[in-house]
Amino acid sequence: MTAYLAGLALGLALITPIGAQNVFVVGQGLAVGWPRAAWAVVAAGCCDTLLILAGAAGVSGLLTGLPLLRGLLLLGGALFLAHLGAQSWRSHGATLGLEAGERLDVRTVVRRTVAVSLLNPHAVLDTVGVIGATVAAQPESSRALFASGTVSASWLWFLLLAVGAAAARRHLTPRRARWFERASGTVMFVFAGMLLWEFTRLVTG
Repeated sequence: MTAYLAGLALGLALITPIGAQNVFVVGQGLAVGWPRAAWAVVAAGCCDTLLILAGAAGVSGLLTGLPLLRGLLLLGGALFLAHLGAQSWRSHGATLGLEAGERLDVRTVVRRTVAVSLLNPHAVLDTVGVIGATVAAQPESSRALFASGTVSASWLWFLLLAVGAAAARRHLTPRRARWFERASGTVMFVFAGMLLWEFTRLVTG
């Protein structure tokens, strides 16, 4: 149980700070409500679980040993987050990024959540490089419990975000929606800039 709680604490420490993935899950809760937002939780949770298991299997060493792969992740992630930021700023806010009459079906929710989870290098590097590597470093007797704790942290946090956002949806006016979209887009631009800066340092360094 101690190993499980230690894994849970590590997972929450890395997952709860504001980031593109968290902002996106909140946006899905506001845009589609519950229960469709549950699909965003499932998609984000499955992606994090996959990345944690990949890190525990040794993929973290591959990421650190191949600067070219890291550079491609950083550049691709910067472009993708900049695209999401531009979409948010172009939105009128009343439908949280949806055009008039458009509705997000389950496949679209899952596809967008998977994209923001796997095309965000910070999320990948933190989950694979930090959590996965820490799982692999645990004694074999407690490794499964520790990994379960880290995986539970992802699922629990995304569930809380989606449920909370879906509950707040009833209070969402067009004006508030516009402010959320602007804030969401700004977060995406900030993270895109950070990734681009890291990419520039990697190339010039």
